[in-house]
Amino acid sequence: MGHRQGPVCSSVVARKRNYTLAHSELNERLDAFLDRAGALYGNDRGRGFAREIVVSALRLLRDRAETSDIRLVSRALKELRHAFRVFRPYEDIRKVAIFGSARTPPGTPEWVQAHAFAQALAREGWMAITGAGGGIMEAAQIGAGREASFGVNIQLPFEQSANETILGDSKLINFRYFFTRKVTFVKEAHAIVLLPGGFGTLDEGFEALTLLQTGKTELLPVVFLDRPGGSYWRGWLRFIRSQLERPGWISPEDLSLFTVLDDVEEAVAHIQNFYSNYHSSRHVDGRLVLRVRVAPDPSQLAEINDEFSEMMLGEPMRIVDSSEEDATEDIADLVRLSLRFDRHQVGRLRELIDRLNGLVTEQAPPRHEAASREVISENFADEVLEALESEDDGPKRPPRSSGSGE
Repeated sequence: MGHRQGPVCSSVVARKRNYTLAHSELNERLDAFLDRAGALYGNDRGRGFAREIVVSALRLLRDRAETSDIRLVSRALKELRHAFRVFRPYEDIRKVAIFGSARTPPGTPEWVQAHAFAQALAREGWMAITGAGGGIMEAAQIGAGREASFGVNIQLPFEQSANETILGDSKLINFRYFFTRKVTFVKEAHAIVLLPGGFGTLDEGFEALTLLQTGKTELLPVVFLDRPGGSYWRGWLRFIRSQLERPGWISPEDLSLFTVLDDVEEAVAHIQNFYSNYHSSRHVDGRLVLRVRVAPDPSQLAEINDEFSEMMLGEPMRIVDSSEEDATEDIADLVRLSLRFDRHQVGRLRELIDRLNGLVTEQAPPRHEAASREVISENFADEVLEALESEDDGPKRPPRSSGSGE
């Protein structure tokens, strides 16, 4: 199975500084080491970022960092590297992250709903990612089946051990840290579904919505799925409307970032429809490029530009050539729609994608065409870069006051 190397945002490539050490001898040896590694492994992609990782590690020694801090960085990096390696052979298959309580007993309506949903989406060629525990997670993995399942387990002193469906599978990943686990969920999932659960489930739901609302991850369908006729997520939605939307803590358009359902077929259809025309997106030179299967005709494009004019900064959306995005060959045939949009209106962007999906009526294409997802990063301001890349000894603690009052 071939691997994709997604295009790198040019704003990330165009670094203003070369992240280096203060000692020229170390820099020369580091460059020679990277040259040798690139030749040995036959892969020089991302060399600049690999260099930054090594420089950061060496600076921790220079900073006389606590051993516990260095250990945290080391383990987090190892966890992420292992997760990337496990997921990579399946990067062109769409995956759904499924969350819910580990305490849900088998046979309850929520358990049955999770099982039925995962089974239905697996029939469409999707794979399931769960936290690998019991309850909703186990129901989903039984429904999807071992071959179509990933387990993203967190080591806890209680309650969380891998379920029998995924235990011993090469697609089971064990994490020490919640933050590395969350990055993996968000990066690898093409859809997120949440069933009723406790603090952890609500945390995952709000995390996903925060990342979407702030534009820190690509848009994807988020479904809050209840038992048939259930009130768990409807009650949650009443709280969102009355305590967040009504006072203005969120915008009305933010409610477009998710949907609340209690029917498995509707949930599957909602996820399928999101990818019926829309494929993926990338930020390129300050513009957002939407990749779609079917282009709007001139009249449809004019209507869409008029309908969504308030979110486009000074110019309409236009069709561009794939060469403007440095696209890889396997998706070069997709249509590119380029726009410069107001990033405060991510909810409206989701509505724009729904509008583009409305241009087609056929089922979504086979799942083996997914684009790799990324956690979106932006360039720092110059003063922030100065602090990050400084070789000085860092901030000094001010001397304590004597307390004498003199």
